[in-house]
Amino acid sequence: MSKALAKLIDHTALKADTTKEQILELCTEAKAYGFFSVCVNPTWVKLAAEQLAGSEVAVCTVIGFPLGASTPEVKAFETKNAIANGATEVDMVINIGALKDKDYQLVEEDIRAVVDAANEKALVKVIIETSLLTDEEKVKVCQLAVSAGTDYVKTSTGFSTGGATVADIALMRQTVGSDIGVKASGGVRDQNGAQAVVDAGATRIGASAGIAIVKGETTDSDY
Repeated sequence: MSKALAKLIDHTALKADTTKEQILELCTEAKAYGFFSVCVNPTWVKLAAEQLAGSEVAVCTVIGFPLGASTPEVKAFETKNAIANGATEVDMVINIGALKDKDYQLVEEDIRAVVDAANEKALVKVIIETSLLTDEEKVKVCQLAVSAGTDYVKTSTGFSTGGATVADIALMRQTVGSDIGVKASGGVRDQNGAQAVVDAGATRIGASAGIAIVKGETTDSDY
């Protein structure tokens, strides 16, 4: 088992039909395999925090997920609520339409609303949804995210048209430099794929296939 890779993985369960039993199992697995965090929808944050209390596993949740089309005020409220319930990391989806419209002020304000709401009580990761963007847009939004004070940029929700690629990770790392984290999510299914994105510059991996990854197995799981 690769303990080094395990420490980079956000063990993820974000599907709409995820049950309480599955969240409990996710938390048990995260402790057993030494994953960095569990990543769950906001409704499960409190339960996950209770289950992981006293362990080294962090609680991550998603904001404005999966479309990114809610307002900055709503994303800020979601962030504060998640932190109050025990989240220590929040992964927020950008306003993709605003980026496409080149409304860069709104995109940055949207990100900053979450950063300010987190108020250094939780790490902020900015999901840019690479599969919907041109390389120029990927570079621009990474620059905006850094300007807004994010801790990480993240490739994907796992619920759009594609996930992390080695090329996108390399581009994002080149853009943000060495001080900002880069998270690969969506489509990382096995140990070779995980190592490839790490080699390209990823410092965190979001995956529901975490167990298969650390055990050197293969799975059909897509997030």
